[in-house]
Amino acid sequence: MTITIILGSQWGDEGKGKLTDILAPEAQICARAAGGHNAGHSIIANGVSYSFHLLPSGLINPKCMNFIGSGVVFHVPSFFKELQELEEKGLPSVHDRILVSDRVHIDLQMHVAVDGIEERELGEKKLGTTMKGTGPCLTTKAARSGIRLAEVFNVELFESKLRRLADGYRKRYGDLFEYDVEEELARFNGYRPKLAKYAVDGVSFIRSAQESNTNILVEGANALMLDINYGTFPFVTSSNTTLGGIIDGLALNPKNITETIGVVKAYTTRVGQGAFKTEDTGEIGTKLQEIGREWGTTTGRRRRCGWLGNYDDHAAMICWLMSLTWTGIDLVVVKYSASINYYSALNLTKLDVLDTFDTIKIAVAYKVDGEELDSYPADLDILDRAEVVYHEMPGWQKPTTHAKSFYDLPKQAREYVEYIENFVGVKIKWIGTGPDREAMIKRA
Repeated sequence: MTITIILGSQWGDEGKGKLTDILAPEAQICARAAGGHNAGHSIIANGVSYSFHLLPSGLINPKCMNFIGSGVVFHVPSFFKELQELEEKGLPSVHDRILVSDRVHIDLQMHVAVDGIEERELGEKKLGTTMKGTGPCLTTKAARSGIRLAEVFNVELFESKLRRLADGYRKRYGDLFEYDVEEELARFNGYRPKLAKYAVDGVSFIRSAQESNTNILVEGANALMLDINYGTFPFVTSSNTTLGGIIDGLALNPKNITETIGVVKAYTTRVGQGAFKTEDTGEIGTKLQEIGREWGTTTGRRRRCGWLGNYDDHAAMICWLMSLTWTGIDLVVVKYSASINYYSALNLTKLDVLDTFDTIKIAVAYKVDGEELDSYPADLDILDRAEVVYHEMPGWQKPTTHAKSFYDLPKQAREYVEYIENFVGVKIKWIGTGPDREAMIKRA
């Protein structure tokens, strides 16, 4: 038995779905543990482009069972819509290869309505959510007033809880709350018989899988820097995107985990609002956006870009308004991420996007008043005052897309890879050099 966990190490959009697709043939189960349809993965396989949001991307493998774990926020319309789209693209038996824990919390249309209201109330200080209802749904979960899938099948209980939630929101928001509870009830009357075939006791399912030595592949959603505890709070998602969130969201035995892989983009991007120290809002950022096709799978928003690794409030606000941002690789972020998720290996993605750059900038430290910070700070005021210390390396200015092995890469590209793994203290096992499934180097 193996349990392999794939996690985003930055702000998401690192390309986790591609590695999931590559490793899925070795797994009997591919699972999601947290997040909801606010996440997104784009995968190109056999010349076909697929977009995954709520569903695990292991569905591309016709021999792989897929599972949505208890920690996931479950939006029923998106579930059926995605299955239909995958079926129309020719994936076989998708309806027979997906199960859902009966403990998932239901992301209702009322949560989507509230998400929009709350963002409008915040005005210029809004969080930049995907407006999918995930945050309000998890708020009701924490308040113990949410609705779980198991409760959907109890018609009277479901209706009473739905009406109670709607009444509460109506008292809070008044006429701003545009929602028809009767329409929602009617929709679920249609969903209820369809959902029955997918719902399972998630705890029993995962326990049985582990006891029968099943190979399990876990696909993380979002990324470490969007985690509710450890991300750039409050500009984060509302769920736990860490290794701990995976264990809890699936009820995994941590002793059975064989590999935890952090996916790292060769530069840094972020969608939405929030601190982004290595962001470049000028020519370099725009170049990274265009070459790397940096726009969100879920929202379509252009991603902020920069080095793996300058940020000021005014520039960030302008950039956010234009939905345009970027950065190079920020190794302060990646090392911080590794200290929480304890990666056993890394997957460096989109190395080819840097093929034409003269110089590669790497953020290696943050300093405040001349003193280097020990780690990524929780205090955003300290973060705003921090100066980024960069290490520069020469670019390779040669194509990497058709490289089949590590030593097919240009010398400067190999040195870049080795610098990252030496700094973070984790070996880079996979290197992505293009969007296709085949454009992935595996190192021994």
